[in-house]
Parts: sequence; structure tokens; C-alpha cells
Amino acid sequence: MELSQLRYVLAVAETGNFTRAAIRSHIAQPSLSQQIIKLERELGHKLFHRLGRKAVLTDAGTAFLERARRILFEVEDATKQLGDSPTFERKITVGAIPTLAPYLLPGLIERCRRRNPNLQVNIREDFKTTLIAEMLEGKLDLALVSLPIEEASIQVEVLWKEPLVLVVAKGHPLARKERVTAADLPEESFILLGSSSSLAAQVRRFCGDHHFEPKIGSRCGQIATVKAMVGIGAGISILPEGVKSPEDRDSLVYLALADAEPSREIAVLKHMQRYQSRGAEQFLALVREGPAEKPAASTS
Repeated sequence: MELSQLRYVLAVAETGNFTRAAIRSHIAQPSLSQQIIKLERELGHKLFHRLGRKAVLTDAGTAFLERARRILFEVEDATKQLGDSPTFERKITVGAIPTLAPYLLPGLIERCRRRNPNLQVNIREDFKTTLIAEMLEGKLDLALVSLPIEEASIQVEVLWKEPLVLVVAKGHPLARKERVTAADLPEESFILLGSSSSLAAQVRRFCGDHHFEPKIGSRCGQIATVKAMVGIGAGISILPEGVKSPEDRDSLVYLALADAEPSREIAVLKHMQRYQSRGAEQFLALVREGPAEKPAASTS
């Protein structure tokens, strides 16, 4: 049994197709198929049902895949640990959710380049569910996300609590009210991120806690788009306080709700069984210092 065979099995399982697996593995499709057939003979079990162009795991294949993932994870981790020398260039991969990455990571990376110039930090920006899956596969050293997290294999370190604030267009009637409460929001149209976003889920939970279902006018893929839509009066939103910028003052007003203080907890994640390199520990130390200071945005 060879490590390359395990990688081929993983590629076929994840792509569901021998041709796509071969492309991903940078090998000719007949060669990949032959290696998997050879492995099946060695194991005495078929790993895949060949259903036309589809490849579906057999029961034996499903059981084998779990072990194969674990073996590949351990080999990669051991290789990284043995190669982690202060005399070598170091590289880590850090994940972050889209509502954190653009606002938190640039300042952290800038600090890291000053203090640890030999540390190369690769960034992976994606939704929380994807980042957790990639961490379990050993693809991430650290991930910055919002709570909650329910995964036994992942260590969670809470960093800070970030307020969530109401954001409206500068000419919106709520912008002129002296006191805005949750009771003012049920009839408003909300601009939210996509349904996969943890922030969108938090906003829906907040509304549910105040006994109304948000009327969703638009869903956007990025915070910048949400802010732009709110700025033209297409609806309101609830966003993390950290997304404020000085450029917002011409079109947006950020408001604290008088009867509620919605917030989210920001945490850094790491795999409980993954070796933490010096580079990962160095970056984690910077993360614990908190976000870099940035110019305050106008609230009116």
C-alpha cells in the first residue's frame, strides 16, 4: 500500500469521478484507475461502485476512507513537525469568515510582516462550515470565526465580543429618531448576507428573540454589497461594529439599539490533534493582541 494510492482514493471519493480525480491528482486517468484496482486487490474489497461516469463508495470504501484520511493527516503533520526549524522559511494557512477577513486580517498580516518577516501566511476566506471542514482535513493551521462551534476535534479559544449594530441609510427615518428599539424593525426590509453566512443566522436569531421574522429584501455575497444596498435606501441591516469605515459617513448611519445589545463572539480555532508549528504560535500571539486600531467612522 502506498500513500499515493490513499490520495487517489480520497480524490475519487471527493470528486465522485475517476476523470476529475485524475485531473486533480495530476495523473493520467488509466494510471489512477490501475492504482486503485491494485489497492482493491490488496485489500480484498471493492472500494467503489462504478456507475457509468460516477464513482460511489462501497461500504468497505467508506470504512477505508476514514482511515485513509487519518493516515494522510498524520503523515502531513509529521512532515511539518520535522521540517519546522527556525532556520527554514515557515508557512501557515489561516482561515477567516468573510465578515472578519477584510477588516481584521490586513492589520494582523502587516504586524506579522514587521515582527516575523520569515513567516509566510496564506489566507483562506470562506464560510464557517467550509473552514471547519478544511480544518478537520488538516488544511488549516488556524481559523478565525464567530461562535457557536460544535465540533469535538476542534479547540476553541474565545478572543473578544464584538457588538452588532443597526445600519441604515443617511436619509432613513430611523436615522432621525432619538431612540431606536427592536420594536421599530419588524416592518423594515433587511439586506443580509447569503443563507450560508453565520452573520445572517445571528441576525435571524436576534429577530426571533424579539418575536419577529425579518423581511429579507436582498441577499448579498459581501459586506461591501450589503453596505452599498443599505446606502441607496434599499433596506436596513445589522452588521458587526468592526466593518465601519470613514468612507461610510456620506451614506450610512450606524445606530445602537436602545433596548438590546446584540453581539457576536469571535474565536480562533485549531485542531486538537494537529501539531502547532512555531509559525502558527507566532501568528496566534498576534491574534490574541486583538485587532489593529483603525480610524473611527462617523455615526451620523
